[in-house]
Amino acid sequence: MSKDYGADQIQILEGLEAVRKRPGMYIGSTSSRGLHHLVYEIVDNAVDEALAGYCNTIDVSINPDNSITVIDNGRGIPVEINKKKGISTVEVVFTILHAGGKFGGGGYKVSGGLHGVGASVVNALSEWLEVTVEVDGKMYKQRYERGKVIEPLRVVGESDRTGTTVSFLPDRDIFEETVYEYDILIQRLREMAFLTKGLKIILRDLRTSEEEENAEPNVKEFHYEGGIKEYVQYLNKHKTNLYPEIIYCEGSRDSVYVEVAMQHNDSYSESCYSFVNNITTPEGG
Repeated sequence: MSKDYGADQIQILEGLEAVRKRPGMYIGSTSSRGLHHLVYEIVDNAVDEALAGYCNTIDVSINPDNSITVIDNGRGIPVEINKKKGISTVEVVFTILHAGGKFGGGGYKVSGGLHGVGASVVNALSEWLEVTVEVDGKMYKQRYERGKVIEPLRVVGESDRTGTTVSFLPDRDIFEETVYEYDILIQRLREMAFLTKGLKIILRDLRTSEEEENAEPNVKEFHYEGGIKEYVQYLNKHKTNLYPEIIYCEGSRDSVYVEVAMQHNDSYSESCYSFVNNITTPEGG
């Protein structure tokens, strides 16, 4: 048992160093579950744009090197200089914990993810991360390595669209495994599309083995105009339903919007799923 306990034993972890030192505190684990959680955090940010009415398509790719690229057609992360920090807002979002547009209520009325932590945590736990923002007719780009800025945000061209593109490679020094499972991502992205009526989410697996060198990439597209009504229909697909129509109701009170969809079947056990801001709440609520 160590008897040394004084001022010299107290450590102060600055910035993203805390995330790299104790990643489990932020993403749950460094196993496959934590690895896939990185993708969900970036996608959650794009879904927030969809919930705010500014994004209708999210494109997710697993690249040949097992890096991930997420493209959305939302408003694009603000590129202006943050007055408090003196750096671009993009850099603030990706390098400072608890920074984002989810706190004051002005940027987003509804939001999910780690609430201002997600993008910076993904950056901290990646060997490299590149963000491209298209806004106001220009294309901006910045690169980071293990959470550190490699180059400042700069204009790299012109663009006639708006949106944000994030590419990252999970850090092999952090994660026990760094190979993404296509089927795991399918399950979560399909659920996100069901929960966000009208949003199109595309998943591409661009990896090929030597035997499949000339094969077409696996591509799945999820788009449900019926939202959670179609989700119930999907969940009941292989069951005997007691009536054909799905019960559905929606309403709002005190700025809280609620949707409910249900359909009884002849199963003995009940299947009940609840979500708040598109994030599953397995214990209810």
